[in-house]
Amino acid sequence: MLDDLKLAVCEANLELVRKGLVLLTWGNASAIDRAQDLVVIKPSGVPYETMRPEDMVVVDLEGRVVDGAHKPSVDMATHLVLYRAWQGIGGVVHTHSHYATCWAQAGRPIPCFGTTHADFAYGDVPVAAPLTNEEVAEDYERHIGEVIVRRFNALDPAHFPAVLAANHGPFAWGNTVEKAVENACILEELARMALDTLTLSAALSPIPQYLLDKHFRRKHGPGAYYGQK
Repeated sequence: MLDDLKLAVCEANLELVRKGLVLLTWGNASAIDRAQDLVVIKPSGVPYETMRPEDMVVVDLEGRVVDGAHKPSVDMATHLVLYRAWQGIGGVVHTHSHYATCWAQAGRPIPCFGTTHADFAYGDVPVAAPLTNEEVAEDYERHIGEVIVRRFNALDPAHFPAVLAANHGPFAWGNTVEKAVENACILEELARMALDTLTLSAALSPIPQYLLDKHFRRKHGPGAYYGQK
């Protein structure tokens, strides 16, 4: 079942390790087949060095296992909330990559200091609110997804393809799982660049709005002209 998607999701998870975004088993990637409303996700706690496409787990949007011999990732419920909320995404990635997680633990958005960031997101990378004691105690992973969706109440997830879950770590998404991995890689580099920039200039202000508009819109939206047609 969904053999091509299992292969893509397995490869995406392995790419997270190759890119240095995942240590041990601290991360997961998933993808959705929108035609069937089925999600393929990494199994929980399986070492990356032994992981194969056939180890991937297929679940429906309610989290019921449809295919696979393993238990799905513990973060499955978070992924499912995002898939249900945002029809435009096809892949989700969660890591504990070093620099992005530092910003998440500090509860600080990643400021947009320059055009490298503006090419990726239309402003600061947002932080979702910390969970309450009650949210942590019951359906913890589902509530992580719900606070992320609430944070995006007035934001377009296509304009901000990543978020920091406060006290926890980053999530990224894209129209495919491969794009979600790419966005997770970019997020980590932006987090590192922002921290180094603040080291050099602690009082620096974000990029001017007109420059943010120019760089974001030349790569995104109906007026984009970056790259080949």
